Amino acid sequence: MGILDTIEPGSQIDSYRIESPVARSGMASIFRAVDVRDNRVVALKIPHPDMEADPILFDRFKREADIGEKLDHPMVMRVYGGEKRSRIYMVMEWCEGRLLRDILAEGRMPQDRAIRIAVEVLDALEYIHDQGIVHRDLKPENIMVDGNDNIKLIDFGIAGDSAARRLTYANFTATLGTADYISPEQVKGKRGDGRTDVYSMGIILYEMLTGRLPFSGSSPMEIMNDRLLNHPMPPTIAEPSISPRLQEVLYRALERDPQNRYAKAREFAHDLQHLDDVGVEDRIEMRDWNKRKSHTRRQVLYYGALALIPVVILLLMVLVARHR
Repeated sequence: MGILDTIEPGSQIDSYRIESPVARSGMASIFRAVDVRDNRVVALKIPHPDMEADPILFDRFKREADIGEKLDHPMVMRVYGGEKRSRIYMVMEWCEGRLLRDILAEGRMPQDRAIRIAVEVLDALEYIHDQGIVHRDLKPENIMVDGNDNIKLIDFGIAGDSAARRLTYANFTATLGTADYISPEQVKGKRGDGRTDVYSMGIILYEMLTGRLPFSGSSPMEIMNDRLLNHPMPPTIAEPSISPRLQEVLYRALERDPQNRYAKAREFAHDLQHLDDVGVEDRIEMRDWNKRKSHTRRQVLYYGALALIPVVILLLMVLVARHR
């Protein structure tokens, strides 16, 4: 029996009384808890026992905590530190609301709501980028939305910190994200920067506005390769209520080459808030979107192997650490 099996409602860890389990992932479990010192509701993220024994995974968990503790913004979930603890866990702000993923499961959003949420996420991204942090796994599962459409950016498990030492688990996995939202440069195995998050937010906004994703495939690898070769269905075709100016903003966020993309999250947000000032370009994306290309088998295997390099390195590090 692992230690997580003994954590039941009513049990206590240091000054935190467990109320109920919330979620479980491959690395940790999250519980709703109350700080008995002031009755504040918090979320405890407690690593699984096998993760605590693994120096590589432990480094990732600690890195996530360190990044969280340095961030202080109303649209970013807080992580609290500065106290002695009897074991390893994270104390996080309790965020009320629903995951954006659950909201999207109900269908596309009205345009004004989608833009309002996107601007808030971009505000949070601008803040973390100013702190030298890149999220690198931005997706609807990592955005919490409350009843007033205020957002919280959560889960910095594979975030990159420009101030951190280079050879860490998080840096080896910095190119990894979720296939539907990963940027072209991440597919190619590059670390990426703030423009990586801008691209992911472009995909999320496309999905909010149209109810569909801009790239598809029968496997994660096909989805990633689709964005390297093809243009998405024009947003105005996927959803006719989208204006040409709003479509132009989406295209600027989804530029395949990061050099042509919005350089800053605030530039993306500015255009969303001032659509009347956005100039519309004559884009090849509009003319050639239905001319689908596909990689040869050799090319698919090449990019697949490239994307898997960080995973192979991680596995080797784990094997070495366990045989010391």
